[in-house]
This record gives sequence, structure tokens and C-alpha cells, in this order.
Amino acid sequence: MKAFLVSEDDGQLSLTTGDVEPVAKDPADILVKVDYSGINFKDALVAQAPSRVRRVPRLVGGVDAAGVIVDSSDTQLPVGTRVAVHGNDLGVARDGGFAQYVFAPARCINALPETITTHDAMVIGTAGFTAMASVLALEAHGLSRDGEVLVTGATGGVGSQAVTFLSARGYQPVASTGSLLESDWLIKRGAVRVIGRDEVTNRPDRVLGSERWSGAIDCIGGETLHQVLRSLRYGCAVAASGLVAGTDLATTIYPFITRAVSLIGIDAVEATKSTRLEVWAALGDVAAGIDFAPLIDRIVGLDDLPGALDVIRNGKTRGRILVNPTPG
Repeated sequence: MKAFLVSEDDGQLSLTTGDVEPVAKDPADILVKVDYSGINFKDALVAQAPSRVRRVPRLVGGVDAAGVIVDSSDTQLPVGTRVAVHGNDLGVARDGGFAQYVFAPARCINALPETITTHDAMVIGTAGFTAMASVLALEAHGLSRDGEVLVTGATGGVGSQAVTFLSARGYQPVASTGSLLESDWLIKRGAVRVIGRDEVTNRPDRVLGSERWSGAIDCIGGETLHQVLRSLRYGCAVAASGLVAGTDLATTIYPFITRAVSLIGIDAVEATKSTRLEVWAALGDVAAGIDFAPLIDRIVGLDDLPGALDVIRNGKTRGRILVNPTPG
């Protein structure tokens, strides 16, 4: 099969497309014929040297994929089932979805709702899973429709889908972006208004900013997350999943003890089976009313992956980049 290989030897990185034999790591692994994969920021971190994310020197990249099961001994995931494959060590410590076939354990595989095609499953991908998990976490915390919900990094994969899903569920998302030229696109995705990246900061001369947001989904981290925390309304929460601006968080205790705000971490990698079922069910509920086409930045082949990974790494996307491992 054709696959996209990431190799590192003495600090020298090689990104190539070549012939690879799919190999199961465990006899119970399930073989999926890949229709589409999607590129995530994590894939860009895997495909660099040195990499703090990739745990082996050589592997097939791709942390998610969607397709059809062609070999399985699992009665709950039989041959012919349309599935999404993501999470655990896929594309990080074992061969991933940038290939025509992928072996994966059952814990990484979810049967798709009838309303979601394998194509749309990768428009959603790990990014959309994270976005919906963020929405559900805020709802479990008591997210109110009386007020605006901030989404940072709104033109990215997680951010653009968070805007879309919040709007579909009746909330008022405010999209924050460093790409204000994409404002019309974000309004069409459901944003009630668009603000610049710097406009997240409010009253910088004070310990706390004004109480502005009834909730927030932060895809950036770093200083942006600090500014979100200090401008949440009393008792509200931010769901955080991003580290584009850095892994450190320098903030104060004031938002937590004077406004009772909450910081909720969102993890799509080790999500439990019950969480996966809940998130994919929620995605299935909203999918029928969403046109996924505008959420696609482009579709590329395996040979085009190095350039596409650079685009992701530099934050130059508008939505998702899909990978078709068998073009034509």
C-alpha cells in the first residue's frame, strides 16, 4: 500500500511517500481501508525533528482516518462498518492514517452515525471531535444561551468547528482570529461577530478584565488562555485544548477565587469509550443540518503532505485539510 512515512535518523528528518506493508501490533487489531484522513496540528509536531510528540524514529503519520472495516474479529465492529479511527498512539507511536490501510485497536475505532459519511467524518476528524467534546463539557458545566461564547483560533480546525457546533446548538459564538480577512467566512459558519486576536485582552491595567463571556473554547493556550480566564463571567468556564501559543500558562488565582471560574481540559487522545460514544452521537445529531464543504481548506494526496504540514504548522489554514490516500 502507499503511505506517508516520517523517519528520523541522528536528527535528520525524512518525509517520503512509499510502499509499506500494513502490520498489526496485536492479533485483535482491526484493518480499515482508509477513504480519507485529515491533517492536525499534532501531525505537524510529529513530522519535525526533534519531535516531543513522536515516540518512535519511524512510522506512518496521521493521527486520524475514516473508512470501512475490511478485516475484524470484533463482533461489535464487523467487516463493512463505516468508522472513524483516532486517538491513543495512532500516528505517534504506531502507524497512522496517512495510508491506504491502517490497523488499529477497537478502542481507537468508532462506528459512524448514519448522518456522517467517511468524507465528512474527516472534515470533523480529531479537530471536530475536540470541538464537540468542548461544547459538551461546557454544557455539563451549565453553559447558558444568555450571553456570548468566545472561540479563540477560530479559523483553525478545532475553532471553526466549535463556532459551527455552538451555533447549531443555539449558542452565540464570538470568533477570535488573527485572520480578520476571514470574518465573512466565520459569520457564515455561525459566529455572531468576529474580533481580532488582540481584542481578547480587556482592561490590562487591572487584575481582572470585564465579565464578558458566558463560556469559552480556547484553541490557542498561553497568554490567550490567561486573558480568557480573566474575562469570563462569574461561575463560567473555558474548555481548553490548544497549545499553539505555548505550553506554559502564566496567570493568577483571582479568576478562580473571586469569580469561581473553571478551566476544563479537553483530551481527545485517551477519551473513554463512553465519551467517544457521546461525542460521536452529538456530532451525528448536528451533522444533518451542517454543510461541511465550506469547512474544507483543501484536499491533498500523500505526495502533497510535506507542504500541507507546513501550512498547518504556520497556522495558515481556513478549516480542515483532508488527505485522500487513493486519488482518482
